[in-house]
Amino acid sequence: MRRLYLSGTLVFWLLIAALWGARYWLPEADAPAIAVHERPVSPAELSRHAVPDDCWMAIRGSVYDVSPYLPEHPSRPELVLPWCGRDASEAYATKSKGRPHSAQADELLAKYRLGSLAAQ
Repeated sequence: MRRLYLSGTLVFWLLIAALWGARYWLPEADAPAIAVHERPVSPAELSRHAVPDDCWMAIRGSVYDVSPYLPEHPSRPELVLPWCGRDASEAYATKSKGRPHSAQADELLAKYRLGSLAAQ
């Protein structure tokens, strides 16, 4: 019985040590994704990206390249395309119907962030 107790205790502490050590080898789950192209974007540069194949939008002070997402967007393209190359904060906040986008949309939007909108 004593051998079983000692073996169980040893296994328990080995697992604790392994979990403690794993934090050094595994990436943090809550670590924010670092944008490779994080930089200030001027309003003039933003306005040059106003076509469906090259659609940048400013939303709440950040600039996003939403071109790859446009084909997957659930609404009709005619609702989104006029905001390419512009500040779309109000449109994003209200979805043109008075309803805000979901938290899931905010998480998805983070993948497309390029940088922050610079002051004029």
